Amino acid sequence: MSINVELLKKTCEVAGAPGFEERVRNMVIQKMKPVVDDLQVDNMGNVITIKKGSKNPDGKKVMIAAHMDEIGFIVTHIDDKGFVRFHTLGGFDPKTLTAQRVVVHGRKDLVGVMGSKPIHVMSAEERTKNPKITDYFIDLGMQADEVKELVSLGDPITRERELIEMGSCVNCKSIDNRVSVFILMETMRQLENVPYDVYGVFTVQEEVGLRGASVAAHHINPDFGFGLDTTIAFDLPGAQPHERVTALGDGAAIKVLDGSTICDYRMVDYMKKTADKHGIKWQLEILPAGGTDTAGVQRMGKQGAIAGAVSIPTRHLHQVIEMADKEDIAACIRLLKACLEDLDQYDWMHW
Repeated sequence: MSINVELLKKTCEVAGAPGFEERVRNMVIQKMKPVVDDLQVDNMGNVITIKKGSKNPDGKKVMIAAHMDEIGFIVTHIDDKGFVRFHTLGGFDPKTLTAQRVVVHGRKDLVGVMGSKPIHVMSAEERTKNPKITDYFIDLGMQADEVKELVSLGDPITRERELIEMGSCVNCKSIDNRVSVFILMETMRQLENVPYDVYGVFTVQEEVGLRGASVAAHHINPDFGFGLDTTIAFDLPGAQPHERVTALGDGAAIKVLDGSTICDYRMVDYMKKTADKHGIKWQLEILPAGGTDTAGVQRMGKQGAIAGAVSIPTRHLHQVIEMADKEDIAACIRLLKACLEDLDQYDWMHW
């Protein structure tokens, strides 16, 4: 199964920092409106798409959450020389920012560079220390009066990187979590006959606390839930076997737990059996730290949801370039689709 790399490229490259997801949202609405039975946007900005079930006298609901936002920054100060200071929106490893390009979304989009003290003028002690976020500023290459005309406090900032193909992989900024937005769009488009009502939710503000998914789950009150997000592929030089979490090329990852969720053991069992039934390559994911929208889907309905997650193995997470395998992405689409279509074929009442 091949994937639509052109659509994935567009999805990853569009800007959408937490709380500023409007460009991604508009793209999702445009793509989804023709292929679903209903589409709504809630007060927080979540896009809720619905496909009606064909065997659903009890009105059961399934919710899938894929967050639209990407880690980014927000402008907090412009100094007298036009350099921009910022606050992070989501988690960053500071050392990955050095000399990287970003886009400041002011009155128009402005490309800038993450600047810091040059190594040539650092003291010996400074050279041995890990950088801090506060060591960085953004250089727009413009005079202060010009910057202040175009940029205001509170403007969002995103990373600047285009999607490229590298061997069997794709590489871009914001693979986390635009690859899941892509997977959910493709899955909702392909669904033909589902037993229960499927709510494909493109959520906001996951990177700053699972905020959109929690609100959407409280509104939808799902019986079943799936998170859809990237996970760590620590299949790199120096990694010990017990540290891998997942590996690129080993298939779709079925989440067992992460830092905010213990997936329902029935859902884990169901997902494994469904993958085997359909000949889909899979691996298990146990992520010791970090959380996803799965937690909001699982907990925020009135009775909770039987929840699990499809995770996409990804190298270099929360860095300027993130990388996923195209075959793993295809496997994730197949697994999510099969899980939604076969959901009434499992004995959910056993404990």
